[in-house]
Amino acid sequence: MDEAGLTRSMSKKGCSPDNSACEGFFGRMKNEMFYGEKWDKISVEEFISIINQYMQWYRDKRIKLSLGGLSPMEYRCSLGIT
Repeated sequence: MDEAGLTRSMSKKGCSPDNSACEGFFGRMKNEMFYGEKWDKISVEEFISIINQYMQWYRDKRIKLSLGGLSPMEYRCSLGIT
């Protein structure tokens, strides 16, 4: 990461609570938006845009029963976190 000048966006190796949350999210993302689609005619820029749109929808609109039927952003707002 240092050699490439990149910033790590997830926790370090071996931090299982953080890694499991990330793995769970990426698994849901693949099931909900990636699998079953044709991606061979999509440019990298279009793909990045599609991922960004999905992540915004997930954060702002997608309800989770474990959060009382709220989206992640609604839940955070209800706790006064954001």
